[in-house]
Amino acid sequence: MSHRFWPITLPGLALGAGLAFLASLPAAAQQMQMMPPSQAELIRSLLPTVVNITSFVTATQATATMNVANVPANQDPSHPQTLQGSGFVVDPSGVIATNNHVVAGAYDIEVMLSDGTRAAGRILATSPRIDLALVKIDTKQPLAVVRWADSDRVQIADPVFAIGNPLGVGLSVSAGIVSALNRNLMDTPYDDFIQTDAAINHGNSGGPLFNGRGEVIGVDTAIISPTTGSVGLGFAIPANDAQYCVTQLLRDGNVRPGYLGMKIEQVTPDIAAALGLRAPMGAIVSEIHAGGPAATAGLRTGDVILRYDNRTPPDERALMRAIAKSTIGQAVPVTMLRGGQAQTLRVTPAEWPGTVTTASAASGQTPTPAVLVPPNLGLNLDVLTADLRAQHGLHMQQAGVLVGGVAAGTDAFDRGLAPGDVILHVQDTDVGSPEEVQSAIDAARREHKALILALVLPKVQLAPGPHWIALRVSGQ
Repeated sequence: MSHRFWPITLPGLALGAGLAFLASLPAAAQQMQMMPPSQAELIRSLLPTVVNITSFVTATQATATMNVANVPANQDPSHPQTLQGSGFVVDPSGVIATNNHVVAGAYDIEVMLSDGTRAAGRILATSPRIDLALVKIDTKQPLAVVRWADSDRVQIADPVFAIGNPLGVGLSVSAGIVSALNRNLMDTPYDDFIQTDAAINHGNSGGPLFNGRGEVIGVDTAIISPTTGSVGLGFAIPANDAQYCVTQLLRDGNVRPGYLGMKIEQVTPDIAAALGLRAPMGAIVSEIHAGGPAATAGLRTGDVILRYDNRTPPDERALMRAIAKSTIGQAVPVTMLRGGQAQTLRVTPAEWPGTVTTASAASGQTPTPAVLVPPNLGLNLDVLTADLRAQHGLHMQQAGVLVGGVAAGTDAFDRGLAPGDVILHVQDTDVGSPEEVQSAIDAARREHKALILALVLPKVQLAPGPHWIALRVSGQ
């Protein structure tokens, strides 16, 4: 079975199988029980810094963000979707960091704090290339914020724990260790993921990975699994990269990466042998862009870069990250091999010429899609007869009005009404015919109400019994 790389956002409503799955895996709970009291107290003190994020996106955007296999079988993939993710507070005024793929294309965002408080969120700025975003909520009191760790000091086997919203069940804690460092998932040219065996599932996206001192060492971003669930291969963006991005997004509304105007690649053993090097080292320049900082400084194709800004990057991805974090306009020394001889040049990074970030709520957040509200709400309704009760598996005394069809693109369709559902009440009145439903709709319009409340017995039940659905009766 092939393994898949999954961004860990969760489509809403996919809880039935997820709850059963969690019930069969008590390992995280056991890990927490084994923690010393001081550690448990520390973790509990960090819960207020973590939030659950629900993003409302169109069906098209949901398909682009998540693999279609993640859409629940009982959920029409053409419906607008709710995606579940996580985030953490980086500024007491209500600024929250999360993954870009958690909020990309959202026309509405809801944030829930650890105490159950819900607030509307808006996108401040995003950095799609790094997969990070900032969301702002309005708050009456300052929020508790996280502390960042120096992720360069993280070592394999360090104890860690993740806090987030796995499978949409709510704020949860899992514990483990750092399994590996500098993982390349080939997601971006800068990949430097921290790998952990702490349980990370869909819904953990954007949540923090903490060290044993309660400092954020990474942002949970992806899993690799033969299924859509965790098999102990979770990946987090290192804190140093995330903090650099968050700081720039807070300060400037965008990320301004440094640019040298060259293409590089890792020196492999074969390349090293061809160059007459005793061992693979550095990154070789494969292209120089005319007029760019590298060309201006005198770098050439075939140069092997060994040091950048007085540091020795371990691989070409580390060199690219160092270039991206360079101060624009400030010259840095670059040591390279040319013809077997070491030389040092000074190169002045410029700002990346391409569009790599999206700033401001206006450009980052999708407008709420228009919905159709026909006079009958787009509902084809039928009186429940004995034949229809038998056809739909209802008991012979079932009351209400049968939904025979729902027009696509309507508010009722978007809110989940489907053929086979039974409408039991509208507002506070029992209904037994299509005319009674329409009468309640018309009455609400005369009273200038925007919504009515319908008690519905769904054909496909995620939980036993009927549930209330608010339906729009006037257009937006």
